[in-house]
Amino acid sequence: MKFLARIFEQLALRADQPVIQEVRDGKIHAASGNEFLRLIQQARLFFSARGLKPGDRCALIASNSIRWAAADLAMMAEGLIVVPMYVRQAPAELVMMLRDSTPARIICPDAGFAAEIKKLWPEAPKISLLESVFVSEAVIQPAPSLPVGAEDSTVTIIYTSGTSGESKGVMLTAGNVDFMVGCTGARLDRLMGATVEPDKIFHYLPFCFAGSWILLLTALSRKSLLTLSMDLTKLSEELKVAAPNYFLNVPTLLERVRAKVQETILARGGFATRVFTNARAGYMRKREGKASIGDSLWLALANQIMFPAIRTSIGADLKAIICGSAPLAYETQLFFIMVGIPVLQVYGLTETTAICTMDDPKNYEPGRVGPAIPGIEMKVGENEEIIVRGPNIFPGYWQKPAETEKALSGGWFHTGDQGDLDANGNWRITGRIKNLIILNSGHNIAPEPLEDAVAQKLPEAGQFVLVGNQRGYLAALVTPASSNGLVSEKIQAAIDEANGGLPHYKQIRAFHVVPEAFTIENGLLTANGKLKRDAIAAKYAAEIDSLYAAKKSA
Repeated sequence: MKFLARIFEQLALRADQPVIQEVRDGKIHAASGNEFLRLIQQARLFFSARGLKPGDRCALIASNSIRWAAADLAMMAEGLIVVPMYVRQAPAELVMMLRDSTPARIICPDAGFAAEIKKLWPEAPKISLLESVFVSEAVIQPAPSLPVGAEDSTVTIIYTSGTSGESKGVMLTAGNVDFMVGCTGARLDRLMGATVEPDKIFHYLPFCFAGSWILLLTALSRKSLLTLSMDLTKLSEELKVAAPNYFLNVPTLLERVRAKVQETILARGGFATRVFTNARAGYMRKREGKASIGDSLWLALANQIMFPAIRTSIGADLKAIICGSAPLAYETQLFFIMVGIPVLQVYGLTETTAICTMDDPKNYEPGRVGPAIPGIEMKVGENEEIIVRGPNIFPGYWQKPAETEKALSGGWFHTGDQGDLDANGNWRITGRIKNLIILNSGHNIAPEPLEDAVAQKLPEAGQFVLVGNQRGYLAALVTPASSNGLVSEKIQAAIDEANGGLPHYKQIRAFHVVPEAFTIENGLLTANGKLKRDAIAAKYAAEIDSLYAAKKSA
């Protein structure tokens, strides 16, 4: 486990310097390299004292924290297989994954959580609270010993989101992680350039997600100061405290930031609104090579009096925002670039150790997710599916040989995503095969591009989801973005605009407003925020039926 050795070396080198910290109530609580190593050693003694052996699985269920990271590293250093799980996931779903992974021990946040697990799974193995892992007073050794593990030894089992079925445990090996941490470190070197100061990183995405976890390991293996968010309702304030150079995002947050900035400016009216509106229009024409002298003047004015303030409000020291997990709207990426904050995209799945492609900070193409990482092969297979092979590909699903064989058939990992490649080697993700809507006319339609097109014209909508499998035309379910609700006329106007120029079978003919947002808690989003389309269709079957019955009777 080269990545683990590098982390311990880096922590020892920065023994008296802060390496990881939490923001709590606007204040910083930091751990130096030595303090963090001591926590890891305490956790190692806890696990070894309880007879856990290399190869045993240990579930880790808790919110992000310094101690979460220490427990994770300690488990791997002891040769245990870490099974991280999302603390906000429904208890019944967690218990299903726990039963599947058969852990020797479960680590969870508090007694109430432990009781809920025991209630649903009376035969559960021993459960310990995260705080109890860090009670040893042992003195840290200068160079903690590491297990001698083969590259193909499993270090973690991360459960996939399960958008259309039961979650599967993705096994990742030491070799997978060694390769990926090296790749992400090299790309961050390119972003940061020559610098003697530690990278400043802000982090709020749960460590139980593969991409978030890889960033954690990468940050700890290089000269970085990682600041953890401890309250998602205070991200804006915490960002100001952390003052990061970069941080990992999901599209949802960037969409909200963009919408908030635009709403604030447009609400001011007068000269500010005029500058912003004209500068934005001029920027778009400039990208198309159609800018006039007037466009250049408005852009120059905005760059002088408006865009610096926007940059400062988001993050004064930002060199870039990194975005992954789902497709980012082209217009949103251009908005941030326009105000002077590069948005770099990554693409990958848990099965690819989180990443397949990464934007080059010095040469990236908006709307695309960058080239394949050196050492990884990617190509388009049947049905425009992206298939991948390389040292980042997982060895298989935990206890699911048939699913593994299907996913890795022909020696390539079949991503289930559709995409294309441009002349410069940059990939674009166009849809997901399982999400294809097949009309009864036989037309196959990827819903994502159409959903994005309407959503960009309808900021009042929280979610816009197409339906229509085995129906005669497309329809949509729409949720409001706020308690103000939605105006049907605005929805129809956005749909009409999106329909313009589309072939008849891609046009959206009806919609229904759903008052309740699709969330993780109501089972309509996965743990990392993706739509559970089958669950949505099942819950709103009557409403969907009415959309088609209404058209028939009209």
